[in-house]
Amino acid sequence: MDGFAPGWARPGEGGGADPAAVGRALRAHVPRSAHARLALARNGAHRHGRDPVRAVVESNAGRLPHLIPIRTGRMLASPFTFLRGTAGLMAADLAAATPATGVAAQLCGDAHAGNFGIYGDALGRLTIDINDFDETVPGPWEWDLKRLAVSLVLAGRVSGASEAECRDAARDTAAAYRETLRTLARLPAMDAWNAVADGELIGPVGAAAAHQLRDTVDRVAEKARRNTSAKFAAKSSERGPDGRWRFVDAPPVLRRVPDDEAEAVASSLADYVPTVSADRRPLLGRFAVHDVAFRVVGCGSVGTRSYVVLLRDHLDEPLVLQVKEARPSALLPHLAEAGFPVPDAAEHGGHEGRRVVFGQKRMQVVSDILLGWTTVRGRPFQVRQFRNRKGSVDPGALPGHLLDDYGRLTGVLLARAHAHTADPRLLAGYCGRGEQLDEAIGAFATAYADVVEADHTELAKAVRDGRMPAETGV
Repeated sequence: MDGFAPGWARPGEGGGADPAAVGRALRAHVPRSAHARLALARNGAHRHGRDPVRAVVESNAGRLPHLIPIRTGRMLASPFTFLRGTAGLMAADLAAATPATGVAAQLCGDAHAGNFGIYGDALGRLTIDINDFDETVPGPWEWDLKRLAVSLVLAGRVSGASEAECRDAARDTAAAYRETLRTLARLPAMDAWNAVADGELIGPVGAAAAHQLRDTVDRVAEKARRNTSAKFAAKSSERGPDGRWRFVDAPPVLRRVPDDEAEAVASSLADYVPTVSADRRPLLGRFAVHDVAFRVVGCGSVGTRSYVVLLRDHLDEPLVLQVKEARPSALLPHLAEAGFPVPDAAEHGGHEGRRVVFGQKRMQVVSDILLGWTTVRGRPFQVRQFRNRKGSVDPGALPGHLLDDYGRLTGVLLARAHAHTADPRLLAGYCGRGEQLDEAIGAFATAYADVVEADHTELAKAVRDGRMPAETGV
């Protein structure tokens, strides 16, 4: 029997060394306790030649200038929101000042606690998972876990949780990640791949966290069920005298665009349709485009080009698509310093929207059925449903005891996502049964949260001094 696809084992082949044993052997190279290390050279605001304010300015390259003050204002709101806007800065610090085992996984790239949420599947059922993949790229699994842990400490400090509760949340997030990998390593491959679906969580750690968070998650889920294209369209559009529906300006968040710009976006959908799964294309053919508007989104994404497209079917029921600019991952410049290969652009056809879509599908169990990509005026974009029954927990509003439970939940989800592209047996072998990794991640998260707070202070000073324009409350 010939012609096995690359990466497939032949019958009788054991696949080489035991992955769990390989993982355990990595501890000699990078002890689990070493993940507490944060070897940043400090000199005022400068760290290993990096200035946080300058890093923010550099990350604004290519963004729409009139929206940059809104981005700065949103990052200024708290150290947690500053973290949300500086995935590249943290990646630079992780590459320069922290160890890595050399094991790669498909990364979210921006796995902070606010990038997990509820959304609807094709049948309208709700599931919970990572839900933002703008920075996705193959890289060191530790980076996602450390970013998640740091974000929980910062969110806890915003909500008024005690320092012990913040550190516990970071530590227990790592514990849930580790225990979930051990669970996945013991499951048949198909069961492990589909372990998290429709809001069901794996293992006793995830179940306990879900129980404690039940009321909070139920409230978010109820709100998510109402968060649909129909609701957004009813609020944000009106029918014109010609019978066509048009968006209503709501500056600065939502605004109409010139006809030529709207036509460029609408026309790009012809190239988007072939990127959707073939069995879903007839569905898109039953909708007609009515209008296009520009909509400001997110925190780190502010300033990038993002459109909403209003479509209607034969019964005048709306569908809203988001056409969002896809920029190169902010992690990309720092992978080589950490000893990881820089992905070849040819892997995703040289198209950043395709990179985002493929990364999302690699990490999620259930993905938006209308995910795809296109090009508008030479720029790459991702396309997805807008307001697809989405909802999320605000980690900065959780009391300390729920912050810990939410951290465990996100740790479960992150481990499951990583296990699609990194063998859970290998990662479980490295992470082990003991709490060494948990304690190290907790210590790192606390130390790096202090760094982020100092960086946030530097940004605030730059705004006060007039060096950085900021528009708050938007």
